[in-house]
Amino acid sequence: MIMQRRRSFDQAQAQPPIGPERLGGVDACWRAANYLGVAQLYLRDNVLLRRPLRPENIKPRPQGHWGIQPGVNLIYAHLNRLIQDTDAEVMLVVGPGHAAPAVLANLYLDGTLREYYPAMGLDEAGATHLARQFGWPDGAPNRLTPATPGVIHSGTEPGSSLARAFGAALDNPDLIVPCIIDDTEAETGALAAAWQSNRFLDPVRDGAVLPILLLSGYKTSGPSLPGRMDNDDLDNLFTGYGYEMGIVSGDQPQGTHEAMWQAMDWAYDEIRDLQEQARSGDVGDRPVWPMLIIRTPYGWTCPREVDGLPTEGTWRAHGLPVPDPRSNPEHVAVLEGWLRSYGPEALFDEAGGPRPEVAAVCPKGDRRIGRSRHAGGGELRVDLVLPEARDYEVEVEDPGEVDAAGTERLGQMLRDVFRANRSSESFRIFCPDELVTHHMGAVFDATDRAWVWPVLETDEHLAADGRVMELLSPPTCQAWLEGYLQTGRHGLLVSRQERMPAIEAMVSEYADWLGASREAPWRKPTASLNWLVTSCLWGGECGDGRPMSGLLGNLTARGGTMRLYLPADANCLLWTADRCMRSYGQVNLIVTALADLPQWLDGESARRHVARGASVWEWASTGRGRPDVVLAAAGDVVTTETLAAVSLLRREVPDLRVQVTNVVDLLTLLPRRQDPHGLDDEEFAALFGTDCPVVFAFHGHEALIYELLRGRGGAGRFNVHGQTNQDRTTTPFDVLVLNRVSRLHLAIAALERVERLREQAGPVIERLRGRLAVHEQFIREHNEDLPEITEWRWS
Repeated sequence: MIMQRRRSFDQAQAQPPIGPERLGGVDACWRAANYLGVAQLYLRDNVLLRRPLRPENIKPRPQGHWGIQPGVNLIYAHLNRLIQDTDAEVMLVVGPGHAAPAVLANLYLDGTLREYYPAMGLDEAGATHLARQFGWPDGAPNRLTPATPGVIHSGTEPGSSLARAFGAALDNPDLIVPCIIDDTEAETGALAAAWQSNRFLDPVRDGAVLPILLLSGYKTSGPSLPGRMDNDDLDNLFTGYGYEMGIVSGDQPQGTHEAMWQAMDWAYDEIRDLQEQARSGDVGDRPVWPMLIIRTPYGWTCPREVDGLPTEGTWRAHGLPVPDPRSNPEHVAVLEGWLRSYGPEALFDEAGGPRPEVAAVCPKGDRRIGRSRHAGGGELRVDLVLPEARDYEVEVEDPGEVDAAGTERLGQMLRDVFRANRSSESFRIFCPDELVTHHMGAVFDATDRAWVWPVLETDEHLAADGRVMELLSPPTCQAWLEGYLQTGRHGLLVSRQERMPAIEAMVSEYADWLGASREAPWRKPTASLNWLVTSCLWGGECGDGRPMSGLLGNLTARGGTMRLYLPADANCLLWTADRCMRSYGQVNLIVTALADLPQWLDGESARRHVARGASVWEWASTGRGRPDVVLAAAGDVVTTETLAAVSLLRREVPDLRVQVTNVVDLLTLLPRRQDPHGLDDEEFAALFGTDCPVVFAFHGHEALIYELLRGRGGAGRFNVHGQTNQDRTTTPFDVLVLNRVSRLHLAIAALERVERLREQAGPVIERLRGRLAVHEQFIREHNEDLPEITEWRWS
């Protein structure tokens, strides 16, 4: 058994001597960052207090949050010093969502910001611009954005920062990724799972993550749970997670700086010792990585009291400790005293730039945290080598003659993606359940599951260098993938449909991040986030019918960065995956069934269909000339039901003219003026006619199709059948019946809408309704579907 130990770096304890000049430089950098953080919250001019502070120097609407800034600045200053001393390659992940002013202040002091934004020069005008633009129209918001150099996430989704940091460290053997986590994020379930990421980090081939838990004891308006845990509680918790803790506690600057210095050196030495041992062959079966816990007062260095109420070290330091300095003369004086407590005249020279002792601790060139080459989006991206999709196609001579499971074919293709990219090690699969449940076990012919902890004789496909990441935590897998992509690599997330609600917000946030990244020209495009969702929605399995309403509903608002693909069969799935894995700067969501289903298109037809996004299937359509009705489908199971409905109609009403349209890229339904992938009016008319009724079978909620069609004239012609949240344990066909998307419902809906054949259609509709009654009686007696359903073939 490996015994864990806790290292305490207490400001009251005697520390080895540290040069006072360099220690003073760290303190000066910290104080300057604190000063600029306060200035960003409050000031519009007179930023360096060359004159007495007056109300007109204060922003009309001060905004932002102070509480977390001093702790972030403390960590940032000591990371700068560590980089100077070790020349380590460091990429910082900042978890707190209110940390933007602190990060911007540090990027300003080391000169990074002026390289991207020339108006932020190292003089009084530049400092004024930095302060004024925060919280100002078209300026910096309170969260981190792609416009902030050196960052890879916004911090608006609490709990995901640590997993993103681990994703960034994978396959980056020389990179150290410190990750700052605050009290608020430490309470989330997502973070609780993310702590397990160390079990997947290979000290031989991967980089290192240094979690830094910044505990100030409070969140927005009350105490935090981890902040109230004592050191023994924290030791028990994180020892169980597999970490070795270093704890810094302090409320006096000099002693805290000395303790931080020692703690940073200890953590760095622990990381390098572990890596050196592993890379020399002494891996061990339980690598123990270091982490730091920093305890400092909330809102440290702000006024101790405001209006007679305690502020520093309490929840009142969370937002604006001085709430009304523009109209309250007493608050103006408090704010000025706060700012002058940092000694701005000792921090900034006559021109307004940082004095040499402030800048002395900052690394130079590309070693600066804001200039990390790993945080530049796709700056380090290497193109993915892809095998030919046609090599894995299902051979289809006649539509519907053979059945196949699309994920099995895709698994074979992904197996060879691993093989083709073995030298670059730039592709991974992330799965919040087990990949074999998705019928994709073929990938284990080329790689294993990543696993660094003990392996038993009965285990299969576990290895430290495995490239399949499995953890039953969708947010962790999603964040791993985001960190992996944002540092220049490629990946695929494979998940069952019922896992989707857990990460809807994360996917939407990431899509927004990608959209905003396009406004930062220095960020290179990253490989797309590709997400394969396998669905048992129509399989009759208990609990597998939860819909994707939230995420799919966001598509219309994020059409520029999000795509939803619903391939009709295995060949369409292969070509869709090929298209997505070649794309950049998008979130691609592919929905497919796990069951063996009829195969409709040969490989070349599938390729053309996917490239167009939607097309008319002439071979399935009936009659000539203008159609009486269009039967459309988006989704593999509902495509089968649509074609079965066409077969019924062809037999029952031979005179009915039916056009069959299939949609694979759902956002082609949007007008081209709204989305570059959308159809123009002429193309839309070719697919759906101009005045005939359209019966549309959809895998998701009906409302989404109506929303996509809202900008189209004549959208009232559409009658959409999709999920209605009817989910219970029953037979596969009965799930379709309950959601009114069965072949019988589709055929009835088509006949009800064709005026020309209304009289002829009446008896047919009654017969079809009779078959629904027979179906219900049969499944209750036999618990299986009618033979006419299970044995149906297209002919």
